[in-house]
Amino acid sequence: MTDEELINIADQLKGPHGTKGIDMATMMHETNIGMTLSAIESLAIADHDTILELGHGNAGHLKYILDKHPASHYHGLETSTLMHAEAQTINQTYITAGQATFYLYGGTDIPFDESSFDKIFTVNTLYFWANPLALLSSLYRVLKPGGRLSITFAQKSFMETLPFTRFGFELYDTEKAKALIAQSPFTIVEALTKTEKVKNKLGELVDRAYTTLIVTKRAS
Repeated sequence: MTDEELINIADQLKGPHGTKGIDMATMMHETNIGMTLSAIESLAIADHDTILELGHGNAGHLKYILDKHPASHYHGLETSTLMHAEAQTINQTYITAGQATFYLYGGTDIPFDESSFDKIFTVNTLYFWANPLALLSSLYRVLKPGGRLSITFAQKSFMETLPFTRFGFELYDTEKAKALIAQSPFTIVEALTKTEKVKNKLGELVDRAYTTLIVTKRAS
């Protein structure tokens, strides 16, 4: 692939848009569902929890939360206007039932009141955080004391094998992610690393290592 083609892929992964955006979002959902389900499991969701997700894509995974915890309420934040619209189309049943709400935001400031959420999660967005410490500070503000934030990302050792990550990706391993969290008010609870099989562009199965970093806002 040319650099221009790789840049276009990287740009779509950061925020699906245009005529190819829906197809990219479908591919991302299928490729990342294992990571997403691990992130959801790590939250230990309880009935009546209020949940926030950053960068939900088409939110095809929402059923795994709301069918199991119908008394919970999900809020989704996206920087992509296309994904904001697509998630609402796919999840209209949950919206109508008052279980889910979707919003656009700028990528740093979380547009909710202090201590709004019991659980927060995000999958494969860490690479694109323009101001990580400012975003973590905003997440800390909206998380309830005793609440849990799960950040799931593919390990640098895997990501650097993908040619498009040279363009606009900040890659992380577990230690680098922990060092970032250490600069924030959050307290690290656990770092869970797993390996799964995924298909590469040639249709071959390869190992992808990914980590879910679980942090908390300590109750005062």
